[in-house]
Amino acid sequence: MSKLGTHLGDVVITPTPMPAPTLALVPSVERLMSGPACRQLSEVYGRTQTLAAVRAVLEALRGALRSGAQSSVPDDPTLAERACSVLQERARPRLRCVFNLTGTVLHTNLGRALLPEQAVRAVVDVLTRPVNLEFDLGSGARGDRDDLVGEVLCELTGAQAATVVNNNAAAVLLMLAALAPRREVIVSRGELVEIGGAFRIPDIMSRAGAKLREVGTTNRTHLRDYEDALGARTALLMKVHTSNYAIQGFTHSVEIEQLAPLAREHGVPLAVDLGSGTLVDLGTYGLPREATVRDTVAAGADLVTFSGDKLLGGPQAGLIVGRADLIAKIKKHPLKRALRVGKLTLAALEPVLQLYRAPELLRERLTTLRLLTRPIIEMQAAAARLQAPLQHVLGSDYVVERAPMFSQIGSGALPIDQLPSAGLVVRRADGKSGGRMLSRLEGMLRELPRPVIGRVADNALQLDLRCLEAGEEAEFAAQLAQLSQ
Repeated sequence: MSKLGTHLGDVVITPTPMPAPTLALVPSVERLMSGPACRQLSEVYGRTQTLAAVRAVLEALRGALRSGAQSSVPDDPTLAERACSVLQERARPRLRCVFNLTGTVLHTNLGRALLPEQAVRAVVDVLTRPVNLEFDLGSGARGDRDDLVGEVLCELTGAQAATVVNNNAAAVLLMLAALAPRREVIVSRGELVEIGGAFRIPDIMSRAGAKLREVGTTNRTHLRDYEDALGARTALLMKVHTSNYAIQGFTHSVEIEQLAPLAREHGVPLAVDLGSGTLVDLGTYGLPREATVRDTVAAGADLVTFSGDKLLGGPQAGLIVGRADLIAKIKKHPLKRALRVGKLTLAALEPVLQLYRAPELLRERLTTLRLLTRPIIEMQAAAARLQAPLQHVLGSDYVVERAPMFSQIGSGALPIDQLPSAGLVVRRADGKSGGRMLSRLEGMLRELPRPVIGRVADNALQLDLRCLEAGEEAEFAAQLAQLSQ
């Protein structure tokens, strides 16, 4: 019996070999590269990238022919199209614009605050022209980049001086490293927060070389707790705004107005980490009130740190404002250079801060505030317009309904406060739990040219329309047709 045969009783079955496609039919790299299609690709993507894509396509073809996954050799235009697809995929940006329909306005994973038009124009300008980043136009000497925003920051906050680093975590780290190395920083146990990305106050203390001195308990801390902890090794009293959670019930905390006199009496600076600090009273816009940076400085804080890309509505940045002598010491620390911001951040931050000089126009001009204060009637109208188009492309397997929703501010700001909103809810038409069908739909939405990010909850896909403004509805609706392909 042949080694290739199979013996079944007295019957020997020998498989008939299939005619193997000849690899000789696969075109050469040179032939494809000299064709009109690949010449055009070279003009767009460059010869180096096109050559690499052609080689990858041909190698994949040879592998498919050897394994039997493919039995014929496509023509040259088809292979050029495959090379084009490879090039397009490689060139596609990894950082992409999405539709944020999660209901979280300041979504950390989706980039937090959206910049207003004034900031966008300013960034474009500095991208294409030289700027006076560290050049004093008055004296002709070297300047300080913090001066570009220092004056307006002091005006808006009532502080004596200001400096800017790349985020609020960096601001806290730099402040501690500059003012409290190998010394104690007193913090209430109820304020030892952890925010996203495992940023923990105790860990930052350790990395900065400071020693954490905890006082009070998780739910109750009194002024006498701080007073008892003060000593010769105390470098700072520190309050941390618990912006991403709330403790309710039998609680007590010490306000800044109470801590400031104690700090002054002992000659110890009082530092406050506001987290997602705001420069205006949000209550005047119908939003839950949050302590402003000016309130905090006026209450007696010697230093205040806060973010630029949260409630402030600007680019990612960490801002430190306060006493001039303390800011000067912070700016001299070696970490300041490592954590400093570049021209793009400063170009975006300055016009955002300028908007706060006209608070009566802020709701209209500051994107973050506009989204947070958007009338619910606008989201309800958008839901009415988009319900039928979405139902049409999803077909009879799903039911699309308009529904009231609750948005949240996000990024740790006002964690227990919600904003009335409206949107679309997608459920299975048969009434069963969503399961794989909803997960599959959610995945299809993420694969659209401009991915749509919603949230699955209560056996439904929820699309909150607060962050889908009128000018974007046409783009959103136009790509829905691809869901049915």
